[in-house]
Amino acid sequence: MSSSSCSLCAFVKSSIGRKIIVALTGLALVLFLAGHLSGNLLIFAGRDAFNDYAEFLHSFLHGAGVWIARIGLLTCFVAHVWFTILLTKENRAASPKYEHETTVQAGKSSLFMIWSGLTILAFVVFHLLHFTVKAGSDFDELIQTLPDGSTRHDAWQMVINGFSNFFVVFFYLIAMTCLCSHLSHGVASIFQTLGLRSKKTAKAIDLLAKVYAIVIYAGFISIPLAILLFGFGCEACK
Repeated sequence: MSSSSCSLCAFVKSSIGRKIIVALTGLALVLFLAGHLSGNLLIFAGRDAFNDYAEFLHSFLHGAGVWIARIGLLTCFVAHVWFTILLTKENRAASPKYEHETTVQAGKSSLFMIWSGLTILAFVVFHLLHFTVKAGSDFDELIQTLPDGSTRHDAWQMVINGFSNFFVVFFYLIAMTCLCSHLSHGVASIFQTLGLRSKKTAKAIDLLAKVYAIVIYAGFISIPLAILLFGFGCEACK
């Protein structure tokens, strides 16, 4: 085994190494959420704008781009969850005497992390099955005919139909609430782990984390609520 491989193994096995991995994968996921939300909000710009966006994603790098992104994000997500679990086990094993005291002093968001994380994981699996694999649905049959006579998948209508179901929207809202809790705690932790948080910047970073979480939450839930409660796009369903 080379010295570089040994160094990498030592880094991954060390507490600081695992914390950095959690921080960097978390940062990648945080940035993805911002980009994903920006694209999703195009649904309010209408069918053409949203379908143009969906078509670009699926044609980028001749279709390979979306799969590269999916594999990369899945890798980040799995690594983030796995190393977080390892760190949690290490912390509990290292100071069992202070576990109760630590739990009492922890914020509500920290206490909620494990359960909200499992909920988010379940939602990610469901979301992929629902809109990516399109399991148990007729979404593949939704077609938009363009002025030149060509056709393409109607992703806009797929989202409208998908969020017209109360139970889907209810689960979505629960998952987004859990995600908001994660972000309000996790974004600040990223700054701390990467050494970007100090006594002077702590309040500003905590505020940034909360504002970011609220913006992400409000943005994502605005779509299903507009569809289910206010009938956005429903005229196209008739």
